[in-house]
Amino acid sequence: MDGIGIRQLVRDMGKKLLAAGLVLGTWGNVSARLDKKRMVITPSGMDYLKIEPEDIAVVDVETGEWSGPRKPSTEAPLHSLIYKARPEVGAVIHAHSVFASTVAACGKDIPAVLEEVAQVAGGPVRVARYALPGTKELACNAVEALEGRNAVLLANHGVVAVGADLDEAFLVCQVVEKAAMVLIYGTLLGGVRLLPEGDVAELRRFFTEKYLAGRTRGDQDSR
Repeated sequence: MDGIGIRQLVRDMGKKLLAAGLVLGTWGNVSARLDKKRMVITPSGMDYLKIEPEDIAVVDVETGEWSGPRKPSTEAPLHSLIYKARPEVGAVIHAHSVFASTVAACGKDIPAVLEEVAQVAGGPVRVARYALPGTKELACNAVEALEGRNAVLLANHGVVAVGADLDEAFLVCQVVEKAAMVLIYGTLLGGVRLLPEGDVAELRRFFTEKYLAGRTRGDQDSR
């Protein structure tokens, strides 16, 4: 897909996040890998409903240099470091959803309270050590806590989800938000029961090796 097509997908995902209640106002940001060295990312401080594809900045993940009419999100360093650390990641979404942000503000991890957490996020979602937004420290803390997972909570901030593409990253956002809600409500009811570690690993293995692989083959067969 060319740069214009990817910019359109990123623009559309911003609107989708807003409609789903996973972001508010101009907070949060969305990016997608353009190639091995570059990403495209939503602009800083711009209403999602007003963003056009040409407003999406192109950023060099190594140097931070960017091109386009609008300045990229202040969290561009976070997205860049994730792409450098995780070659398999094709999209990153930073959301400010209510329940995930609540758990992050409490400085708590989201354990494997649901099978979806094991399957989609890869296991318990860790909370990264706090750092100011837009800083290298925040990016480093997030990448560290993201190891082996598809989601990380940013302390007192929100959630970051990654995926092979924007659709997968969006699914991760949805699953983390649902899990955070279940954790909070379950705690009010006396506590949640966690999945055994062995089952978490098996659920993840089945999801990646069977479900995702089968879906990919089916998509290829249908073309």
